[in-house]
Amino acid sequence: MKTSCKIVALASLVILSACGNRGALEPPNGQSLPQAVYGEAERPTGEELITPSTQAQPERSDELLRRSEKRQDDKFDLPPTG
Repeated sequence: MKTSCKIVALASLVILSACGNRGALEPPNGQSLPQAVYGEAERPTGEELITPSTQAQPERSDELLRRSEKRQDDKFDLPPTG
C-alpha cells in the first residue's frame, strides 16, 4: 500500500514539474508593468525585472593561494574573556 502511494506521489511530482510556462512574461490581465525608474525613458520588460543585478548576484573571486605565507600578527585578535 505504501509503495503505491509513493509511486503516485512521484508520478504527480513529475507531471507537475512539466507544467512550466515557456512564453514571454506578461503582467496579469488588468495590470501593467511598473513605471519606468526616474531618469529612464522606457519601462523595464518582464525579463529585465527578473534578471538579478550584479549586486544581488556578485561574481565569484577564485583567487588561489599560490604559496604558503606566514600570517601577520593581528593585535585585535584577542582570546575570549572568561
